[in-house]
Amino acid sequence: MNIENAQKQVDDWIKAHGVRYFNELTNMAQLTEEVGEVARIIARRYGEQSEKESDKNKDLGEELADVLFVVLCLANQTGIDLQDAFEKKLDIKTKRDHDRHHNNQKLK
Repeated sequence: MNIENAQKQVDDWIKAHGVRYFNELTNMAQLTEEVGEVARIIARRYGEQSEKESDKNKDLGEELADVLFVVLCLANQTGIDLQDAFEKKLDIKTKRDHDRHHNNQKLK
């Protein structure tokens, strides 16, 4: 699946199962909440904090998918072609960062 198809799937889901998109501000708050859930899992599972028993069954993939879903909602409702934007960004990063990362002594 590419990003364009994912955006369409989300839009189709909203039309079939939702009443409408939440407004952009609500979705931004929702995105922040979902990223926080990802951060909690990463901090406790891979970081130095101990993992609480209640967090051990949390699915990181599911939480990342929640983040992706809200990002796709925001792109749809603001008229962003995320496939195109991502391809442009990857091109910019490739040109800008290739030598910088290869020459970064901290990454060796």
